[in-house]
Amino acid sequence: MSGRSRETTTPSRGMTLWLTGLPCAGKTTIAQGLFEALRARGQAVELLDGDEIRKEFSAGVGFSREERCAHLRRVGFLCRLLTKHGVTVIAAFVSPYRETRDDARRMVGDGFAEIFVDTPLAECIRRDVKGMYRRALAGEIRQFTGISDPYEPPLAPELTLRTMEHSVEECVNQVLELTDSRMSLGRVGS
Repeated sequence: MSGRSRETTTPSRGMTLWLTGLPCAGKTTIAQGLFEALRARGQAVELLDGDEIRKEFSAGVGFSREERCAHLRRVGFLCRLLTKHGVTVIAAFVSPYRETRDDARRMVGDGFAEIFVDTPLAECIRRDVKGMYRRALAGEIRQFTGISDPYEPPLAPELTLRTMEHSVEECVNQVLELTDSRMSLGRVGS
């Protein structure tokens, strides 16, 4: 045996930070700021953004309730795998139905934190640079969350971010405080 000792390290525990809210609520902007902050801390972090994941992971999947639920269950499974391997996952999805968010929570376990990006509908419409709400209100887009399809706000999220009251930086800091407190309490995935 050589004179070198083997160093063993305990893998860091992952968590899933599931940002939910209406389209144009600010989920992606907050998620990107959070991603940069966690990466700067040296954490293993992955950002799963609804638009990007849908293009690559669920191309061609529609927007019926059944299709949305199936898509988000796949995302929840992906979050579970990444969390299990020590990655902090930032999942930014409209995820309009409580049932699918609850499914993701069950899959991930203690490492799951639901974060409600709470922005009033009128503000989301004002922020919409793609014109999606205008088209939905004109009947050109069917099954559009907040207009012709329901959004079921979380009943007991771990954190609510009020984007009308706080800047993006303040919202990111609120999430960082949540992650820090969960890590100190040992409430992250294993």
